[in-house]
Order: sequence, then structure tokens, then C-alpha cells
Amino acid sequence: MEGLYVLHSRANSSALFSAQKSHALQLLNPIPQKITYLRSMPQTHKLNHSSHKQLSIKAQMVEINVGLATMSDPTISNEDLLKIKEWEIGMLQGELAASQGISIRRRPPSGPPPHYVGPFEFHLQNTEKTPFNILEEIIWYKDVEVSEMKERKPLSVLKKLLDNAPPVRDFVGALKAANSRTGVPGLIAEVKKASPSRGVMREYFDPVLIAKAYEKGGAACLSVLTDEKFFQGSFENLEAIRNSGVQCPLLCKEFVIDAWQIYYARVKGADAVLLIAAVLPDLEIKYMVKICKLLGLAALVEVHNEREMDRVLALEGIELVGINNRDLGTFKVDISNTKKLLEGERGERIRQRGIIVVGESGLLTPADIAYVQGAGVKAVLVGESIVKQNDPTAGIACLFVTAVEDHGGKPEKVAVTAVEDHGEKPEKGVSIIEQNQGS
Repeated sequence: MEGLYVLHSRANSSALFSAQKSHALQLLNPIPQKITYLRSMPQTHKLNHSSHKQLSIKAQMVEINVGLATMSDPTISNEDLLKIKEWEIGMLQGELAASQGISIRRRPPSGPPPHYVGPFEFHLQNTEKTPFNILEEIIWYKDVEVSEMKERKPLSVLKKLLDNAPPVRDFVGALKAANSRTGVPGLIAEVKKASPSRGVMREYFDPVLIAKAYEKGGAACLSVLTDEKFFQGSFENLEAIRNSGVQCPLLCKEFVIDAWQIYYARVKGADAVLLIAAVLPDLEIKYMVKICKLLGLAALVEVHNEREMDRVLALEGIELVGINNRDLGTFKVDISNTKKLLEGERGERIRQRGIIVVGESGLLTPADIAYVQGAGVKAVLVGESIVKQNDPTAGIACLFVTAVEDHGGKPEKVAVTAVEDHGEKPEKGVSIIEQNQGS
């Protein structure tokens, strides 16, 4: 039934969450000519299923009057009604996200629009108008940016452009093949000019030359930052790399909050996209993973802690999970986070399901790579430690060295410091990637 709102100012949160799926979908329907509401009934008026006097759902549907009369006031325009509807959708999204441990707010908090009467009428607003951390700041900006991009290029236009998009390459298959061939984690090398925490990493930045250097160095896949404001990336960089002849599958490293972005990434030549569990509720992750499969894309679902990992492992269709070792609040990096999330039952479930785990952030030395590999990762995403090198190809070779006859133990100090030595090749040790390229 169109426009169905489950309303009651005193309804408890569990009832709201149990109805959130159908409620959110119904809220997305066009505004009906007559807006009706399902009011929860008092305890003394609960249905008696043993009696012929049961009240049907229709009997509980009442036209807005008295306290809710402002919503049916003919002086209220459809535009205002739409604003009310959109605001309540946002509130529902926030409630759902909070119930799943998501602290990132999708947009700046605001009070209810004029004429609103409903379950959030007396909701205590978080009065903090500034972002709690850099990720939240990015998401707030992205919410506005994506809305503007959708107006310029609607989804209907993107779907037509899909016919001319380059064919999808097998992102997951490339990582598996690299790991099987070399015995070390498959490398996703990141084309990144800057970051909020590190600033500009490479003054002279040619994304195509860097991508080709990564490919020459043995990268299995590439990650391309497309956020402009905070990382100085662009979708033009992604498109240029794809059109340059680089064969490595490409991950669109974007802060996805809308399925529209997935279509746009595919049009620009992406083979995979990033989905961040710290931002997206389960229902959105499930939906976006299905969109990815529809388009042939891989979905790298990123987690930061145990609760996010448990949420993602409860979902079907997950093939690729990234563990980010960076704390979203403090930006402190601790690579032991990878080991912690892969211990015990979680690690066993991942192995049984054949999920590829990608280690992310803080991987600066061969010792770091060896550590996360020992924890169970089959792939790593690395940017800073190689993009800052004068020769990114040599930077990759230095990162993937193994001590001679050390059988997976900690590399000798000369190998570890090689990464920090501007790409100089270590005196001891051998690059596994180079070794396999030459065979």
C-alpha cells in the first residue's frame, strides 16, 4: 500500500527496526494522493484472534486527523510533503545504522521539517554539527557531491552508456592467480596522489605512468582513488588508466553511498568497487553487492573491527573482504588488527567459504607483508610505501622480498630498510614477483 507509515510517537525502537525494510521501501514510493497511516494500537485494543471481532489491517488504517492533521492540510505543497518524507527516510537510515554499530552519520543532523508529525517528532537530535572524524566529513561531502552528479547524469543515462563500457576483467581471479603463482599475497597497488592524513605523497603525479610501473613490477590489480576533494583523485584518472592498455583489473577506490556510483564506476572502466561497512548498513551492502554482480564487478567489502567483520560474514555473496588496520577515529595504524580479526571462528568461516581477505593500511615493509600473510591474508592493498618511491616498480620489488633460506621468518634488516631507501634494491634477498616474472 503506497505511502504506508508505521507511526506512533511512543513506539519502541525494536518495533521500528523489525519493520524497517518494508517501511523504508514504502517510503520510497511516490507520494500518494491520500496519505494514510497505520497507528499502533493500545494494549487494551490488541487483536483477539479467537474472536470474530478481529480488526483487519484496513480497519486500523485511519485518515490523518487531529494531531496529524497538518500532514493532510491542503495548504501543504507536495514539495513540502516530499521534504518530510525524505527527512523521515534519513532518520530511519540513521536508526538502522546505529542499531548495527555504525557511528558514521550519513549527513549533518537537522531537526524535523515544518509540519512534520511522526515517530521522530520528539527525537533528541545530536546537536553536534561538525563531523566526528575525517571519514564522516568525507561522507557528508560525498552525499552532496553525488546528488549533484546524479542530476547532471541520471541513472537512465548511465545505463545506456554501459553498452560502450570496456569489458570487465576478473579482479578476484587475478588476486587468486597471483597468490597461487608467487606464494605471497597478490598485490593491489594503489594509484594515490594524496590523503587527508599524509598530504601530497607524490608531487609529479602521472596516473598512467604510475599504473604502468605498478604493472611492470608485478601488481596483480590496481586501486585508483577517484575522490577529488580529499585524495586529489578523479574518475578521469580511472578512465585514463583503463584506456591506456594496462591489463591489471582496476578497483574504483571511492566512498560509495549510492548505487549510482557503482554504475558510474563501471562506465569509467572499473572492474571492482569498494564498499565500506563502517558507512553502509547491511541492507545496503547486500543490495550493492547484487548490483555489482549484475554488472560483473567484484565488491571489496572493507571492515575495521570485529563487529563489522561479523556483520559482513553474516551476508551472502561475499567474496572479497578487506581488513583496514587504520582506526577511523584516531587514524592510528595497527597491523595486528588483521590478525585479531582472522583468529578463531571467524578465520575458520572465512576459509570454509573461500573468501579472499585483503590486508589494508600500514603495510610498509616486507616484515609487514609477512606478518599479515601469516595471519591469513591472500592479498594486500598498498599505496604509500610504493607510490612515494622514485621508481614504483623497484618499490614493489623491495616490498616483496624474502630472506634467503629464512622460510617465511622475519626478513633481514637490509631487506626491511630497502623500502625506506627510495627504491634501492636490497643486497640480500630476492624479489618473489620478479623471480616469477622471469620464469
